[in-house]
Amino acid sequence: MYDAIAQYVTHLIYGYYPYLVGTVFLVGSLVRFDHGQYTWKTGSSQMLSSKHMRLASNLFHIGIIAIFFGHLVGMLTPHWVYEPFLHAGTKQLIAIVVGGIAGAMCLVGGAMLLHRRLFNPRVRQTSSLMDTLILGLLVTQAGLGMVTILFSLGHMDGEMMLTLSSWAQSIVFFSGGAADYMQEVSWIYKLHIFLGLTIILLFPFSRLVHVWSVPLGYITRRYQLVRRRA
Repeated sequence: MYDAIAQYVTHLIYGYYPYLVGTVFLVGSLVRFDHGQYTWKTGSSQMLSSKHMRLASNLFHIGIIAIFFGHLVGMLTPHWVYEPFLHAGTKQLIAIVVGGIAGAMCLVGGAMLLHRRLFNPRVRQTSSLMDTLILGLLVTQAGLGMVTILFSLGHMDGEMMLTLSSWAQSIVFFSGGAADYMQEVSWIYKLHIFLGLTIILLFPFSRLVHVWSVPLGYITRRYQLVRRRA
């Protein structure tokens, strides 16, 4: 009975939940952009308190960007692409080192930002519940990611990384049977993935939507000459 319930929950969370998350993520972002453009912003509080803000923000953003692209490339690149020149265990070691550095930066910077948002009276007064919640979830997720490194050090053959990659690729490429890969996965990885999916689910309802508005136009726009008034 317990095994049947566990299997059902696994298929629900890791087989169907990702598609619910993806739908809400895309449709929710589109609807918010269309109907709530005045809320499409980061809501910066730097003017209220700039103490340690630059350090915390840089650590957090550099760390989280590195983690995002590391997961994107690492999880969605098929094994056969790098197998001829990179062993799975070596790839896992690289992921641990690079991910550990980026995760530490994200965790420290995020914790500083969260402390500021919770305990700085001026910042707290202008923060919404979602602002605090999403930042708290991101910090928790970074912490869980650091814990998974300890588990990964116990099996450096790369098999767990391949299993998680197979799950992610099955979800993204609609291969079917994705949840089957998660049956024997340790609870820490399951929790890490579930929380990551939940953050993506909340994405359209939080300040994270500003990620869509990366100012790439600044790279190609014409040079602007600013003259002093005579």
